[in-house]
Amino acid sequence: MTRWMALLCAALLGLAALGFPAAGQGTVHLMSGKMTIAVINDQSGVYADIGGKNGVEAVRMAVEDFQQKYGAAGAGGPIDVLSADHQNKPDVGASKAAEFYDNGADLVIDVPTSSVGIAIAHVAAQKRRVFIAVGAATTALSNEACNPYTFHYGYDTYALANGMAGAVVEQGGKNWYIIYPNYAYGQDMNAKFSAAVAQAGGKVLLSDPTPFPNPTEDFSTFLIKARTLRPLLQILGAMQAGQDLVNLIKQYDEFGLNKQGVQLAIGLLFLSDIHSLTPDALQGSLFTDAWYWNMDKQAREWADRFLARTKARPTFTQAGDYSGTWQYLEAVRRAGTDDPDKVVAQLEGYGFSDFFARHGQIRKQDHVLIHDMYLAQVKAPGEVTEPWDYEKIVRTIPAAQAFQPLSQVHCTMAR
Repeated sequence: MTRWMALLCAALLGLAALGFPAAGQGTVHLMSGKMTIAVINDQSGVYADIGGKNGVEAVRMAVEDFQQKYGAAGAGGPIDVLSADHQNKPDVGASKAAEFYDNGADLVIDVPTSSVGIAIAHVAAQKRRVFIAVGAATTALSNEACNPYTFHYGYDTYALANGMAGAVVEQGGKNWYIIYPNYAYGQDMNAKFSAAVAQAGGKVLLSDPTPFPNPTEDFSTFLIKARTLRPLLQILGAMQAGQDLVNLIKQYDEFGLNKQGVQLAIGLLFLSDIHSLTPDALQGSLFTDAWYWNMDKQAREWADRFLARTKARPTFTQAGDYSGTWQYLEAVRRAGTDDPDKVVAQLEGYGFSDFFARHGQIRKQDHVLIHDMYLAQVKAPGEVTEPWDYEKIVRTIPAAQAFQPLSQVHCTMAR
């Protein structure tokens, strides 16, 4: 009997080594026989370079890597990756999410544009399916719009303001004029940056909303107003993102505001924005980053694989798309099922470190992924040693300090 038990154990270990789970241990049951992951993002508008089609590729990478590591049995069956363009419209995004969930999607992921993210969070709660928001920044997703099926993964407006605003004020930029896109993201950025500037000892002289989407791509009205606030004004706080930010900075340079003593502080800056504008236009700019492709060996190894696949270096949201997908699949594997409630239970409170999130933990109370964030600075052109090498990390902001403390969170996880 002992000999037969030894042979059986050896056989089971052999199966595990080949990527097949032992019977009754790690077997995954999929409710529909397969898994579907839906990526919803901007694939044609101002945020297309932030996530877009390369964000979809990042999700596909995660699925392929997971299947290679664990075999087909590791996920319980085949995994489909679908995608849709939400066009930065909440009604379009909500409709696409409902359609995907109704057709069996287990997970919706990415979703830049905070207003669309909030709309999809409501759909996820109604359908009782998992939603991982990577691209959306508003803290509403983990406060008034929070729900048991929505997870906020990667960054938020509090972390952005907490990292950069104080550093700019400390360097002498005390008097600010903030302009922000007039929707959920921009409104939240205005509130968070105003609070962070005041806490650091600075002052927001004025803040104005700008159209979103901006059909004319013209920010001259606000740049002229910045001129009128001189000489008291020191900092123009630009809360736009993606192509809107690129257009704004080009016009800022055309108006010569930098030469007139008005410095630019950028609330949210992506690698794709620096690539579009070139480091020469942004050198010295401080900003908060969630991740940088060349910050260490682990990040670079993944980014090299992404570059070989897409011919571009990844933004932090694209890296977050991969990481969020991987952590979802791992939660399914731990749960042994894609049943949403059991997967949610595996995600809540889970701690990990991967190439994207260092000292990461998914807080149970508000479903925010907290992890180390970074105060970064755009390199001068002479410091750039290779294509896409545009940033240097000034300091690490520890996970426990980077995100909104639970004492300020007002999230009720009604189940």
